[in-house]
Amino acid sequence: MTFKPLSLSRFMFRVPRSLISVGFLGSVLVACGGGTPAPLDSSEQTPPVLRIYWNQGFYPEEDQALEQVITEWEAETGIQVQLSFYSSDDILNQTAIALESGNPPDIVFSHRADFTLQPRWAWEGKLVDVSDVIEPVKNLYSPTALEAAYLYNKAENKRSYYGVPIHQQTIHIHYWRDLLSQAGVDETDIPSNWDDFWAFWKQTQDKLHQTGETEIYGLGLPLSIKASDTYYQFEQILDAYDVDLLDETGQLQLNDPQVRQGLIEALDWMTQFYQGGYVPTEAVNWLDSDNNINFLNRNTLMTTNPSLSIPASQRDDDDLYLKQIATREFPNEPDGEPISYLVTIKQALIFATERNPQAAKDFLAYFVQPERLGTYVKGSLGRWFPTMPSSLEDPFWKESKDPHVSIAVRQFRQRPTRPFYHALSPAYSQVQAENIWGQAIDAVIAKGVSPEEAVDQAIIDIYRIFAKWERE
Repeated sequence: MTFKPLSLSRFMFRVPRSLISVGFLGSVLVACGGGTPAPLDSSEQTPPVLRIYWNQGFYPEEDQALEQVITEWEAETGIQVQLSFYSSDDILNQTAIALESGNPPDIVFSHRADFTLQPRWAWEGKLVDVSDVIEPVKNLYSPTALEAAYLYNKAENKRSYYGVPIHQQTIHIHYWRDLLSQAGVDETDIPSNWDDFWAFWKQTQDKLHQTGETEIYGLGLPLSIKASDTYYQFEQILDAYDVDLLDETGQLQLNDPQVRQGLIEALDWMTQFYQGGYVPTEAVNWLDSDNNINFLNRNTLMTTNPSLSIPASQRDDDDLYLKQIATREFPNEPDGEPISYLVTIKQALIFATERNPQAAKDFLAYFVQPERLGTYVKGSLGRWFPTMPSSLEDPFWKESKDPHVSIAVRQFRQRPTRPFYHALSPAYSQVQAENIWGQAIDAVIAKGVSPEEAVDQAIIDIYRIFAKWERE
């Protein structure tokens, strides 16, 4: 049975057949109103019920694939599953509430946990070591996926796997073909080297303004403190400039003069687009959705985005999806080398409770068998990508004629990738949470601080964060 309250959160429960009762329906209604699901009566847990919080998919095919796996697993094991779908905006809040009340789900899968709360939960010993889930399929995962899941547990003073990789995403560039034509340029004119590539969009804005399109900006770059897209974009730029903030052991390198100088140059490079009038003035206040909105409203000629959500939103319009909106890779790095990509690995987590840890492991081991996991990831229609490289051999990916998916597949298949720094040090997740790089950008743009001063303040703030984590 499925309950679909009329709310923007698209909050949905799939209720196990054995639990349908007046009392349980009452607890569901409370949860739909924003409260925490009530603990299940132990008398109703024979066999035990596996409670799962799962990020609702962007397409029905994702949720249907998961529900099909659950139905088959229930039939094979006799264990009932209580599946709760939450929106991306709600799931971590609901999970935190449940955890605080001592009644967390057995499994949680959130699109945002990997770069926010997962590193802290692992650090604090709140997650189950899932090495025995990973090991049988370890050789099928990409090295980046494994590295992202291999986190530090301070409570046990060890590193291990505290997440099961499900799918991944990386950053892309989108632009309007028809606006290029209006400016009198062709997409084959887009350079592949770093400096000329970024200058191209400035020059095209100037040409559009000469045709009377004075409200169109060449670069839709997120530059706000409020958007996670800001630090994703900035750290991708740092990677292009070969600026390594942490060493391989997770130790900060910000006191290295070369690292500091690289940060100053990257920050100056990023902010000069705004100061030159090539980025919308509102970009300093954008939320994560606003670069999408401004691009789709044709306020920007191009934008960066850490998923294929922009073209995916226009999938039902063949003209827009197939002809007008284009996706391409980043240009070569300033040193001429092909760029490597930062990726975020979305993982399923098991909370360390005494309730159903083995059943939770058994379910995830069942779910991540290549055929089942591959079917689930395909349900996202290219918004997410497999963490098992062999899955990209599936005709859906390998032979894709989709102009956006095919580019993203090339990014994952042919370019180096690495996870964000929180995989090396959980303290870095707090750097992201506070959007330290967004603050530095804001200091330069809005407050008139020099790039040198803004970087020095960011370095102070990051060392403060790491010191605080060490004391905890």
